[in-house]
This record gives sequence, C-alpha cells and structure tokens, in this order.
Amino acid sequence: MEYILNPWPWYISGPLIAIVMALLLYFEKSFGMSSNLRTMCTIVGAGKFSDFFKFNWKEQIWNLTVVLGAIIGGFIAVNYLSNDSITALNPQTISELKKLGFKNSGATLVPNELFDFEALTSLKGLSILIIGGLLVGFGTRYADGCTSGHAITGLSSLQKPSLIAVIGFFLGGLIMANLIFPLIF
Repeated sequence: MEYILNPWPWYISGPLIAIVMALLLYFEKSFGMSSNLRTMCTIVGAGKFSDFFKFNWKEQIWNLTVVLGAIIGGFIAVNYLSNDSITALNPQTISELKKLGFKNSGATLVPNELFDFEALTSLKGLSILIIGGLLVGFGTRYADGCTSGHAITGLSSLQKPSLIAVIGFFLGGLIMANLIFPLIF
C-alpha cells in the first residue's frame, strides 16, 4: 500500500507555530531570518565594514537554529513528505502564465523559467535575481525585519510597526504580481 503525503493541515501546523511563538515570547526572544543573516555576517567580520554589524552576536547565536531547522526541514519535506502531484491551478491562471511565457505552469513547485540553472545564465534571469535580491535586502533593512519576523513574531506580539510592515508586504506583492511582473515577462 502506497501512502501519499500531503502538506500538514492548518490544524497541525498552526498550533505548532503558536507553541513556538509562545516559547519565544516566554523567553523574550524574537524570530526572523534576516536577523540570522546579520548574525552570520557579523561572525565572518562584516563589522569591519559597517557599524550595522557591530553588536554582540553571541547573544543571537541561538537564533541560528532557525537556519539549521530550515535546512533540515527542507530536506525532510522534499525527501520524505513530498508527493509527485502537480499544483492545482485555476485554468485562467494557467492561460495567463502561458501568455507570459511559462510553459508548464503548475507542473513543478516553482517555474523553471525563473528558478532553473539556465535562467541564471541568461542576462534577464541574472538581472532579475540581482535586482530582486537588492530590493529584498533594502526592504528588509528599511522595515527593520523580514516577512517572517514581522508576520509571525511581530503580529503575534501585537506590534504596530509589524502590522504596518505586513500591510506593506502584501501591497508590494500585489503591485509586483499585477503591474510590474507582466511588464518584465
């Protein structure tokens, strides 16, 4: 008998996130991937080039478990919790994506036209990666945190700046998906 594994339902994953957040609040810690990047840059000596990286990184070393957990969790998810089912997309979405040049919409988790190695070797693909990375890095620094930090930690601890940042993330995503992305492709 073959078992087909699907993503965990909300009633399992949601409470698990809530338990982690309750523990972080109890221990007065905050969560976010961008803080891990700052910690890693500080460890390798970025403080020599920018005051932003001059802080006691040893107090944040515990947060690197998030990176380790993401790597291990990703490995487990791909190798043990995934199935070969395709993503169910609305036929209208598939039609719109084909007009933009995406050939097999929904056949893979992410489109090969953006995330394949060949896409990185083209000028257009490399430009999108570099410009997107710079915009994400600037936005993360400007918002004083990343989407995971604000949306999970900030909102769960009722921080007004996080609410404003999350609204900005969603507005930016809507503008990108509906106005800018069709111009690029």
